[in-house]
Amino acid sequence: MGFNGVRKHQKIEDPRYHYWADRLGLLVWEEMPSAYRFDRRSVERLTCEWMAALERDRSHPCIVTWVPFNESWGVPDLPSNPAHRHYIDTLYHLTKTLDPSRPVIGNDGWESAATDIIGIHDYDPNPDHLRRRYAEAEQIPHLFRRENQAGRLLTLDGHPHRGQPLVLSEFGGIAYTPPERRGESWGYSRAATPEALAAEYAALLAAVRFLSLLSGFCYTQFADTYQETNGLLTADRVPKLPLEEIAAATTGNASRRVVITEQAPAEAALRGD
Repeated sequence: MGFNGVRKHQKIEDPRYHYWADRLGLLVWEEMPSAYRFDRRSVERLTCEWMAALERDRSHPCIVTWVPFNESWGVPDLPSNPAHRHYIDTLYHLTKTLDPSRPVIGNDGWESAATDIIGIHDYDPNPDHLRRRYAEAEQIPHLFRRENQAGRLLTLDGHPHRGQPLVLSEFGGIAYTPPERRGESWGYSRAATPEALAAEYAALLAAVRFLSLLSGFCYTQFADTYQETNGLLTADRVPKLPLEEIAAATTGNASRRVVITEQAPAEAALRGD
């Protein structure tokens, strides 16, 4: 499929998965499942389980990034509640203490505080919008002043951009479902046919692949799960498009011609959630 890694979203993987990722050279972002509320009990449990995951998995060379929080889940009042911010900062520093060898993303997607990488979630389906938004370094001041589609800022007050790499760690989310299943499915945008999915995926990847502002990207998502039908594969791992066609669009070797405004050496791509 043309990807070099996976962001395991809201899941601590089975050790067998990490073993085969080690053997095959597949890069892995390990991410903690989120709590639904902030209280003493959830803090104690999540911290304990996160430490256990670090201890179990840190010897796997496939793991290249730790992500204790995603999209402010479990810490919903980060802009206004100091305790929530302290929690993000604490788990960042605790993770760096237990494993100083890898980067840590304190809170992926938005409202970053202590972090080594600023992850950005942007499901704008328009490739031209993405090109303009992340085209050049001159965009950085505007990017950090602007609220995203969810009404969130990229970084919290007191945590300005310090030169950390920017990664588009969620984008795409194009759903394709057979007509008889569409009432029970969901995606960030929708393709009516496999051909439309192929065209929209190729256009998005052509735009994102050459954005000089980004150090990497992660497409959402690998396979359908529950009501989310925005995978490149179905839930039972049947490709919605020929794998060769997905790989060609991912790497930029597509047979169909895609018009883009600027070309540069292709960045390494992380596969989606």
